[in-house]
Amino acid sequence: MAGVHVRGPAPPGADVPSHVALRTTDVEEARAFCRRIYYGRLRIDPVGDPGRFHFNADVVELGPITVGEVGYGTDIRVHIAGLETSYHVLVPLTGTLRSRHRGATVVADPTRAAVYRPTGDIELDWPGSCRLLSVKIERAALERELDAALDQRVVSPLPLGASFDLVDGPGRTWAALVRLLLTELRGTDGLASQPRMAARWRDLVVSGLALTVEHPYGDEPAGLQGPYRPRTVKRALDAMNAEPSRPYTARDLAAIAGVGVRILQESFRQHVGMSPLTYLRRVRLDGVYAELNRSDPGTTSVSQVAYEWGFTHLGRFAGAYRDRFGVTPSQTLRDRS
Repeated sequence: MAGVHVRGPAPPGADVPSHVALRTTDVEEARAFCRRIYYGRLRIDPVGDPGRFHFNADVVELGPITVGEVGYGTDIRVHIAGLETSYHVLVPLTGTLRSRHRGATVVADPTRAAVYRPTGDIELDWPGSCRLLSVKIERAALERELDAALDQRVVSPLPLGASFDLVDGPGRTWAALVRLLLTELRGTDGLASQPRMAARWRDLVVSGLALTVEHPYGDEPAGLQGPYRPRTVKRALDAMNAEPSRPYTARDLAAIAGVGVRILQESFRQHVGMSPLTYLRRVRLDGVYAELNRSDPGTTSVSQVAYEWGFTHLGRFAGAYRDRFGVTPSQTLRDRS
């Protein structure tokens, strides 16, 4: 059975939920669906009774997050050649999942979630009895959230723990929030169907994960933590992350920070590792990359997205994009199809 597109894709620049579902007994159809929704370099191989293969997925894409409930009906093995652009969390609702990632083996079940960083291949032994919540969060979104929450520099990719508890503490709350969000976004008349509310729920999922998953920041002083930032730097960072498309100048940012341009430049180099305008360009590039990855190439143009994120010189934008991601913007958009 072909997938049902319950709600159309979001227009560029708007975090409107896009709901897709697929129920099929065709392995190739299931593979194509997962590669399109999740990762292109994903392989699915049934290892159980092929006659019991029954893929069932209900997925919502909302800005930088993709939340789905997925099951296969029979035992399968999944291989993913590095996530690269995303962090990922698997939350079993039934059954047990065994995964191998970056030298660690995690057994996930309804009491413990599995967490994946953007680097390193992933191998999953996924029994037919296991149905789970799959939560994909774009790399830049989670890193910016943790960076802002901790008010200090973080390394990329984030050195996250390989799993977290779902029975007690913040993990239980986060998983319940994700499940409720998916349930609400499947409908058409709930609060979450309103773009403003959907955006707030989306932010709760990202910020909640940043506060739930294990990381060394605040616990280990050795090497992984960056210096705490002065309030002047934080003001400028908050302004740029809140309105990245605004045509800031160094003087504008210095005025927001309440210091002179030279002092702000020196503070950024010390506490952020780059100048304010270099940081702003990186936020914009990450935003363009994320939007091109979730846009329909038939209705979206690279120039349109670039302008919306504050780039006015397309030649310089294309060069900076290629330097950061190793591909052209048009390649990113084409690969989404």
